[in-house]
Amino acid sequence: STGAVKMQPKAEELKFVTKNDGYVHIHPSSVNYQTRHFESPYLVYHEKIKTSRVFIRDCSMVSVYPLVLLGGGQVHMQLQKGEFVISLDDGWIRFVAASHQVAELVKELRCELDQLLQDKIKNPSMDLCMCPRGSQIIGMIVKLVTTQ
Repeated sequence: STGAVKMQPKAEELKFVTKNDGYVHIHPSSVNYQTRHFESPYLVYHEKIKTSRVFIRDCSMVSVYPLVLLGGGQVHMQLQKGEFVISLDDGWIRFVAASHQVAELVKELRCELDQLLQDKIKNPSMDLCMCPRGSQIIGMIVKLVTTQ
């Protein structure tokens, strides 16, 4: 039969949005320049430069759970139009949770991880894997990230 086939965008057409710069493109020298499809719409990057347009280099795709658990800023949860929304960075990055319980558990896990890291900063000799609380938190995060 006949019909249109959806094409992946060309490398130079692929663009992402940042909070401060608007649209950015992956730099042609980047390993990910030829990648035309990412499983997650979120990238982290090391360097941003402006030449003919704004480019990012040294970028990697990041999925939702690592972004929520390890990203900067506070995690907030609110009910919007019957959906539970987890937000980061003053609401600029937002995710819809499957349920209220999932949203609360993710927010609580992030709080526990933040506290665990604060404890480690205060006591650098603390072995997080030998500490029962630390090993439980780390184990849960590993399981969540590897099974998502």
